[in-house]
Amino acid sequence: MPRFRVNDLNHLEKSPTSPATLRDKLGDLLVHSVAAQAQVELVDRETGEYRVVVQGTLDLEDPGQER
Repeated sequence: MPRFRVNDLNHLEKSPTSPATLRDKLGDLLVHSVAAQAQVELVDRETGEYRVVVQGTLDLEDPGQER
């Protein structure tokens, strides 16, 4: 799996994107983070609209180096 880098964050906002593509990108982001949390900011039960904020810290270590 390619390492998720800080510059890859800009690609998360590209639209349109399919839910599957976004799932993969967010999954890569979370796997390569040392800390992460999510906050639900909005849920509209009538329309199904939601807003979730994900916040975390990327693991910037080079996987080839020992920790």
